[in-house]
Amino acid sequence: MSEPLFTNDTVVFGVLMLALGLIFYTESLKGGFWEKFYKIVPGLFMAYMLPAILTTIGLIAPEWETTTNTGTVVAHKTNLYFVASRYLLPAALVLMTLSIDLKAVFNLGWKALIMFFTGTVGIIIGGPIAILLISAISPETVGGVGPDAVWRGLSTLAGSWIGGGANQTAMLEIYGYNQAEYGKMVFVDIVVANVWMAILLIGIGKRAKINKWLKADTSSIEALKEKMSKFTESVKRNPTVTDLMLLAAIAFGTVSFAHFSADNIAPFFGRIISEIESTTIKNTFTFLDSTFFWMISIATIVAILLSFTKAKNYEGAGASKFGSVFIYILVATIGMKIDISSIFDNVGLIAIGFVWMTIHALLLIGIAKLIKAPYFFLAVGSQANVGGAASAPIVASAFHPSLATVGVLLAVFGYAVGTLAAIGCTILMQLASGG
Repeated sequence: MSEPLFTNDTVVFGVLMLALGLIFYTESLKGGFWEKFYKIVPGLFMAYMLPAILTTIGLIAPEWETTTNTGTVVAHKTNLYFVASRYLLPAALVLMTLSIDLKAVFNLGWKALIMFFTGTVGIIIGGPIAILLISAISPETVGGVGPDAVWRGLSTLAGSWIGGGANQTAMLEIYGYNQAEYGKMVFVDIVVANVWMAILLIGIGKRAKINKWLKADTSSIEALKEKMSKFTESVKRNPTVTDLMLLAAIAFGTVSFAHFSADNIAPFFGRIISEIESTTIKNTFTFLDSTFFWMISIATIVAILLSFTKAKNYEGAGASKFGSVFIYILVATIGMKIDISSIFDNVGLIAIGFVWMTIHALLLIGIAKLIKAPYFFLAVGSQANVGGAASAPIVASAFHPSLATVGVLLAVFGYAVGTLAAIGCTILMQLASGG
């Protein structure tokens, strides 16, 4: 990617905040074009898409290259997504989970798990079907031998779309894909997964119509939202500086503890995993070696424990609102990772990715229609697979801040089953490609 106009992270962050401010200002306008616009396009989607547009036109970029006077190519990248995902995301989860009613979350029922595992099955069968369909049109796209075999590269997508980054890395090691070509797979991952997330966000604005078509029973979700709204009103107050400082202390103190714990727990499990002789078992549990997995899990667990204390009353001081601010910043940093024009750079691989994701989506829609599952379970079940802990809470919180924890809990399932399910998918893809 060529050098953007703004390369200083401080400047880029300011640009993103101005973009978010513009979105919220126009969304607040009553009457006229903007009110009609946001009835069709959710604000959260625009918080995702506007930074993508800024990246596409070259104002900002997630990464770029420059050439020195001596001809040396130097790679650069922004740290904004890293900061947002490692600091603001866990802080948002803490603030949104403080007032959670865990019993009410479990009362959401079995349909959430059904839709999650449907999403997993959709990824497992979607890969080989996509290979078969694309090979009929463009055999060279799914070709390659040895380490360059495309099915080996696609195994990393299966790991990412069922589990997450740790599972993706595990698949790269298990199947020995040519790392010089790995960047293409990462690109397909980013483009396809984020386009699908954008579609889900648009669907949130149409969820009433979608739920009506699905004939879904949304009573448990609405009961939880109503219960949380009543609790918020009962403890609502004008926050003092002390309230705000204590909120910051709770949020970032928990983030600090989560990072400290993860930095010690992940290496501990890493040593245990490295001593396991069975390669299959070793790679199945590789997610336990991920500091991100432990950081998100610990932050959520601490927040759930705090929800049983008086700390939950800080919801009245705006805890979930501050959490939502952090989520929107994270969404903006995710959006800036997409260069819309680059979708056409690797048409064949992108086509495989879109066909793959379409099969995942169609299976989810079919099962949701069959069991009359709400759109919430469809969207969050999908993102718990495809997006993992970084984006499942974003989609869940778009329905209601108190539902962010549901996204995290389902994403943890994704980490747990990711590698084994991805291995099953890869075996099918190898057979489909004749490898």
